[in-house]
Order: sequence, then C-alpha cells, then structure tokens
Amino acid sequence: MKTSTALALAATFAAALGLGTAAQAGPAKPRWSLAIHGGAGTMSREAMTSEKEAEYRAALDRALAAGTAVLERGGSAMDAVEAAVVMMEDDPRFNAGRGAVFAWDGANELDAAIMDGRTRAAGAVTGVTRTRNPVRLARAVMADGRHVFLSGAGADQFSREKGLEQADPAWFATPERRRQLDEMKAKQLSAIDVDRKFGTVGAVALDVSGHVAAATSTGGMTGKRWGRIGDAPVIGAGTYADDRACAVSATGSGEYFIRAGVAHEICARLRLRKESAQKAADAVIAEVGALGGDGGVIVVTPRGEAVFAQNTPGMYRARATSAGLRQVAIFRGE
Repeated sequence: MKTSTALALAATFAAALGLGTAAQAGPAKPRWSLAIHGGAGTMSREAMTSEKEAEYRAALDRALAAGTAVLERGGSAMDAVEAAVVMMEDDPRFNAGRGAVFAWDGANELDAAIMDGRTRAAGAVTGVTRTRNPVRLARAVMADGRHVFLSGAGADQFSREKGLEQADPAWFATPERRRQLDEMKAKQLSAIDVDRKFGTVGAVALDVSGHVAAATSTGGMTGKRWGRIGDAPVIGAGTYADDRACAVSATGSGEYFIRAGVAHEICARLRLRKESAQKAADAVIAEVGALGGDGGVIVVTPRGEAVFAQNTPGMYRARATSAGLRQVAIFRGE
C-alpha cells in the first residue's frame, strides 16, 4: 500500500513538473530530416507523359535514398546533401552537372554552393566547365578555407589541384539540351523566354547531431550570356544554412531570388520572428512573386521540419524524416 501511494505521489509530482511518459509527451521530433528539389517551373500533369513522370519520380527517389542512407547511419548533414546533389548532377534529366543547359556560346557553365549550418562555413563556384561534380568542388573550396567563392578557369584549376574528378566538356552535353538551345536561337528568344522550368537541384538536411546543411547546383539558364550568374551559388540567395534557424535551397528565376536574398531571408524570419518554416517560406516566395519572379524553396530546421514552398505549377521535390515521412512530388497540391 505504501509503495503504491509513493508511486502515485511521484507521478503527481512529475506531472506538476511537466514530465511524463513518452506516450504522454506527444510525437518526438525527427532525429534527422532531408528535403531535395530538382527544379521548379511550368510542368503540369497535362503536359507530362506518364512515362516521363515516372522517370522523374524514380530519379528523385534515388537522390532521396542517397541522402537518407547517409543520415540513417548517423552521417553528417553535409555528407547527406552532397550525396543527394551528386546523384542529381549525374542524372541527365536535371539541369546540373551532366544534362546542364547550354550557354549562348554552346558551353556548359556550371554553378554550385554548399553551406554548413554548424559553423556557417560555405563554398561556392561559378562558370565551372570541367569538374564532374560541381557540388564537390564547392565543398572543397569550403574545406580549404581561404576563400568562399571561386569562378571560371580559376575554379577549374583549383579543382585539378585538389584532385577532384574531371570530365571532358562533351560529357555534360546531351542532345535534348542542344535541341533546346538550337530552338531558342531559331525562334530568336531570350534566355528568360525559354520554357519556364528552372532546373536547379538542391538538398537540405538535419542530422542526428542537430546540425543542418544546404547544397545547390545548376547549369543556369538556357542561352545565358556574358557570364551570367544566378542565385544558386550565391550564399544567402539560393543557398544558406544556420543551426540557429534552418537550411534553405532555392530554385527559380535567379535574378529575383538574388534581389530578395531568399535563402537568408527565410532563415532570418525563423531566427528573429520565430516563424514556422512553412510560414516563412511561403511569405518569402510571395515576396519573390510580387517582384515578378517564379520558383520555390526547400527548408529543413533543427526541429526536424522539412517543408516546400513554390509559386509555380510544379516543382520536382521529395522529403523524408526518421519519423517515417517519405514523399516524392512534382505537381502543386501533392
């Protein structure tokens, strides 16, 4: 009798302190989370064949699996986002790495960035032409520590000196991307008029140690000229990570994302306004739309939130958490 009375008193005391069993505490936050994207734009169910839709869903699932495999074994968020992005850089369906769009002069000019939310260290490259996986080069820039942003021939030279895998420029080229450039020139269109699909790829992750990271990679815009650089490699615009807030990777009309400082703005709203990831992402994408831009973002927080936001009909995207969530989606409303 005394024992049961003591247990009852202990339970009452624990309840008063806000303690209790796991069942009473509500759902635990995910130990890890991952979100990826393969670009946003005008893709719609009506315009996409079932075969093409299945191909893209399978490609997204493979990239998601590459990142979650790292997180499931206790790996870092940095390793997870790199693994997911490398998978998409090597897939010619996406506008990054192999399968990147052509610039006006017929070259593939590749951009990438990566950022560690634990230290806010970052690395970025633009105008790369011979590094097989630009995201790995961006990480090498970050690891070297002397600089954050390298460009063009200098970035390619740095890549060779670091021993990263090189590729002949022909490896990046695909017949479909060549067709797109030829069609653009034949119709005398500008880069911003061509098929509004922003094929940037990206990943954001939370690892079991509570750290977040973000990575983004792209070939830019079909027919881009004069060394144009979009938001993807710009820290704070297309890529940002901060353990105090979140990790963000963006895809869309880069000029507007740069002007709005999209990735950093979302993080700032979480850190300073204490907004939820979804509310902050939706608000900033609305600001981009008000400026005239289109696109979307993926966001992961130290609390385990993994969210999407977009103002386009479609965005290739996927997410998974240790709590059992797993989703692959393309169209708005999924």
